[in-house]
Amino acid sequence: MKYTYRILLIVGLIITWSSCKDKWLDAKPDAALVVPNSVKDYQSLLDNTAQVFNTNNSSGLSEVSSGDFYLTDAAFAAAYGTQEKSAYIWAPTNTFYNNETSVDWNNAYKRILTTNVIMDGMEKIKPQGEDVSDWNNVKGSALFYRAFEFYCLSQQFCRHYIAATASTEPGVPLRLEYNVNLTIPRSTLQQTYDQLIDDLKKSSALLTSAPLVKTRPSKQAAFALLSRVYLIMERYDEAKLYADSALHIQSQLINYSSLNAAAAYPLVKFNAETIFFSTFNYGIFYGTGSMVDQELYASYGDNDYRKTVFYTSAGNRVSYKGSYSGSRLLFAGLATDELYLIRAEANVRKGALQAALKDLNNLLINRWRGTYSPLSTNNADQILSTILTERRKELVFRTIRWSDLRRLNRDTRFAVTLKRTVNGQNYQLLPNDSRYVFPIDNKEISLNGTTQIDR
Repeated sequence: MKYTYRILLIVGLIITWSSCKDKWLDAKPDAALVVPNSVKDYQSLLDNTAQVFNTNNSSGLSEVSSGDFYLTDAAFAAAYGTQEKSAYIWAPTNTFYNNETSVDWNNAYKRILTTNVIMDGMEKIKPQGEDVSDWNNVKGSALFYRAFEFYCLSQQFCRHYIAATASTEPGVPLRLEYNVNLTIPRSTLQQTYDQLIDDLKKSSALLTSAPLVKTRPSKQAAFALLSRVYLIMERYDEAKLYADSALHIQSQLINYSSLNAAAAYPLVKFNAETIFFSTFNYGIFYGTGSMVDQELYASYGDNDYRKTVFYTSAGNRVSYKGSYSGSRLLFAGLATDELYLIRAEANVRKGALQAALKDLNNLLINRWRGTYSPLSTNNADQILSTILTERRKELVFRTIRWSDLRRLNRDTRFAVTLKRTVNGQNYQLLPNDSRYVFPIDNKEISLNGTTQIDR
């Protein structure tokens, strides 16, 4: 208990940096009480999931904006926080926060600061013998977490990655040191992606193939996130390579016929498909006034187990219960089902149609009631369209849809206009709209001089 309390103290100091960083730097607490000084201490800091990692993932705004659910007028009025309401209606910059600070931006940089503290401390520890593997795991975990946060930030507060323009587009501030007094300007988008990819590759060389618990990163998790990032970048060879590498470690899929669809939450926490566990928790998703989009729900056939495993239907209200968290908390981690879909898409875009069909059919046979008839065709457009449809249906409410909309809207075949109505007023988000980037709050601009991206 004593060293755990010591670790919690430093966490408390770390997470106050954004609002009082000068005081934080001037404070001189008793180092013996608050400063980690061993590999075990730093692992405890990483494992402090309730306050630092694995919960309140930094991608909540994107899921609010993605269009897979809608609110009654009463639920919208009761929603907590201006930024959640603003994300729901794709509000302009000048009214988005209304003096609030950005939860997703601040949470991400608190975690990045924590990883930088850990990596700085680990460099001062020279492991010997059996301690080397523990040291590698802590250092690799910190690199993975930092990459994960840079990834979340890039999907919300930057424009979509396009190779031809990434070197001139603004990225995010790349804080790579724990000194919070440093003013770090926005990097370029290319530098942002280069950094998070470098962190992931370094972490994969240090981490074990499988974690002790799924709240910890692993080599497989690093490969899985690399695969996702390369798909976003439209670098399909690398997307396939890292999907292969991750699935080589563990490729299990759950046969949904084995699940109790009548259960409140049919999918258990840390299930067989989960590679890395993370959740997010925005209140706007919960309550009787939050309902799944009817068009999305109708896209599941009656023989598709996901229709009853993922959803509960009562009258005109459809609610979601299919989170891989095993609870109402929405899953924002990494899982094998996503990798099958990434590899399938990468293969079809590379012309490997039969390989794409194999992965698609392997996934769907585990989601189907009765006899599944495998898709068989040589029509590349049909295969791609089916894969993208299944991505939306399989990976729903996992903070992935926003990134998919951003990249797929560039192809007129798959472009989508999002629409919502609140109190009789219609709102819409057109394909490639500048509001596919979220604003940063005024406090961040005034404290750190971070530039706002036009939207």
